[in-house]
Amino acid sequence: MSYANYLAFDIGGTSIKYGLIDSDKHLTYLGKLDTLKNKDNAIINQIINKTTELINQHSISGIGISTAGIVDPLLGKILFAGPTIPNYQGTELKQTLEDKFSLPVMVENDVNSALLGEKLVGAAQAYSDIYCVALGTGIGGAHYNHGRLRRGHFGQANSIGYLQTSLNGTKDYEQAASTLSLEAKLKIYFNTSVPDAFEIAKTHSNPAIEDIINNWMKMVAYGIVQIILIADPELIVLGGGVSQQGDFLLEHINQYVSEALPDQFYQTKMVIAQSFNDAALYGAVYNFYQI
Repeated sequence: MSYANYLAFDIGGTSIKYGLIDSDKHLTYLGKLDTLKNKDNAIINQIINKTTELINQHSISGIGISTAGIVDPLLGKILFAGPTIPNYQGTELKQTLEDKFSLPVMVENDVNSALLGEKLVGAAQAYSDIYCVALGTGIGGAHYNHGRLRRGHFGQANSIGYLQTSLNGTKDYEQAASTLSLEAKLKIYFNTSVPDAFEIAKTHSNPAIEDIINNWMKMVAYGIVQIILIADPELIVLGGGVSQQGDFLLEHINQYVSEALPDQFYQTKMVIAQSFNDAALYGAVYNFYQI
């Protein structure tokens, strides 16, 4: 039997990632399941079945879960879930798994988990006031301030995808600046992928595609300006698959943010996430390392 401290899950609308993370914070095992249609508790049964399998092979001392949706972190319960995972609201992950396996279970929202993962092993280790912007199918935010996640009075803080980008409320930040919105526009006009479009923009070989990429990055910067003015964080971490565009993405967004703000208001440092797709797994077990 091999040794692993913690079992981490990252539950999304299309897949469930899982991994084993040891006492030195190394990801020693990684796997993925397709997320089943959530009928008759299908998702929690997937978690139970995989946990049972891994507990028979490894020594596990705790389970951490990163999940889509609004989470009650004390109860480990899904308070709200959008259409991505039907019938998910009300799912009691913590209680069910603790009763089944007699192990401590931590449950956290996926963007909060991504931020905590960067704090544990990634780009945010040296910082105490951190904001994470996750760019993907949607847009999510998370704020860590001096040892605590800032959740807001009703637990709905940092739902930045709903920031309004038009005066009449017809378009929000997610509709304007998610990777999904960029992908849709590129397919309509050019039938090209987001990574390919970025490569074209870097070479200046197609002005029309370059304009779409630049305008999208300006919309991303628009939301970051609002975050800086409201939260004034020490560090902003850009995450999500598109963050793999690295310095090109970072330099342009930095430029557009600095153009929109007076110098004294833009002291926040901005970086690209280091852990990429594994950040939420690390963040799911973050609190076990604080005990």
